[in-house]
Amino acid sequence: MIPAAPSPVGPVPADSAGNWVDRYAPAPLRPYLRLARADRPIGSWLLLIPCWWSLALALRVQAEGSAPAYGAAVGWAVLFAIGAVAMRGAGCTWNDILDRDIDGRVERTRSRPLPAGQVTLTGALVFLALQLLAGLAVLLCLPFFAIGVALSSLGLVVVYPLMKRVMWIPQLVLGLAFSWGALMGFAVLLEALPAPAFLLYAGAVLWVVGYDTIYAHQDREDDAVVGVKSSALLFGAHSAKWLAGLYGAAVVLIGLALVSAGSGPWAWGGLGIFTVQLANQLRRLDIDDRELCLRLFRSNRDSGLILLVGLVVDALFA
Repeated sequence: MIPAAPSPVGPVPADSAGNWVDRYAPAPLRPYLRLARADRPIGSWLLLIPCWWSLALALRVQAEGSAPAYGAAVGWAVLFAIGAVAMRGAGCTWNDILDRDIDGRVERTRSRPLPAGQVTLTGALVFLALQLLAGLAVLLCLPFFAIGVALSSLGLVVVYPLMKRVMWIPQLVLGLAFSWGALMGFAVLLEALPAPAFLLYAGAVLWVVGYDTIYAHQDREDDAVVGVKSSALLFGAHSAKWLAGLYGAAVVLIGLALVSAGSGPWAWGGLGIFTVQLANQLRRLDIDDRELCLRLFRSNRDSGLILLVGLVVDALFA
């Protein structure tokens, strides 16, 4: 049982006010749901999308040698969605446990449940354990090979929240962890990791580093005061150029994954629109406008889903 929060109703982060958690969830559960970022599902979407990309691309690879397992892919897609919500929530909870002192000194995060005193440390640890159990239940449904692939990512998940203390681009570790799903579709459908899997993974990693750099510009000034590191601080006024390089390399790597998988015009069309969407982010970027940075960051969900549609249609016509 999760210990009762000391103050179930309290300050709400400005970028999550008015969401379904505040409108519909029972008051005692709201701090825990905020701890898991259930009030901001964008993170779950961004964790899930590479999983779905890999399922669609694995179907395309599968079509080269045998009949694609479309029905199985749908089942795995649903299971991945459940796992993404559970593990993203667990990751956010773990992050907030480690960063509870830093969060209290940053304007955007000081209203999070732990620094605001709405959840005790014991309560957060129990809640973390419950989410990990949910993730374990999903993990045990996977083929043995895929279980091994999934477990290989746990080290990255554990150390990521600490990276802002020791390296200037902690977003790289986030990208390595958050993009792991780009391998999982191949792991469950093919029980192997062919070249397209690694190319897709590499492209997804750079995409994550790019969009999380935009997100990090919201906290740039506070991070400098607190003494933590980020790519937003490192790139500074040259962020647009760095992002162009990161996004450009991501598109090239994903394109190489399509070539390696033998993808057709629908997949290339999806990648083309995905590229236009990323270019539009760079065109609009103003690193001093926090609200715009948040909107551009969130727009990556739509960009990723557009690419997904192209990959899925291409797999269906394979």
